[in-house]
Amino acid sequence: MNAKIKYEFSAEVWQHASPGGWYFISLPSTMAFEIRTALQSEEEGWGRLKAVAKTGNSEWKTAIWFDTKMDTYLLPLKAEIRKKEAITVGKTIQITLWF
Repeated sequence: MNAKIKYEFSAEVWQHASPGGWYFISLPSTMAFEIRTALQSEEEGWGRLKAVAKTGNSEWKTAIWFDTKMDTYLLPLKAEIRKKEAITVGKTIQITLWF
């Protein structure tokens, strides 16, 4: 990926309410608005936008999804990353995203 734009922020980890629900980070709304304004033309189906994410010592290729109900992008956190970085629900973590 030829990453051109970098964003850094801290946010609290939360889990979707469904059984076995995914873990997410919600992007700050002002940042989400800026990203959507600049990169919406690059979104794929369902508001999916490819990205590279980093937290702690872990960096991975991923995507963020725009959630119209929450009016922001959501970053899913894979089990492998959560385990490696000891991430749990309610923990505030530092995230870097590249697009």
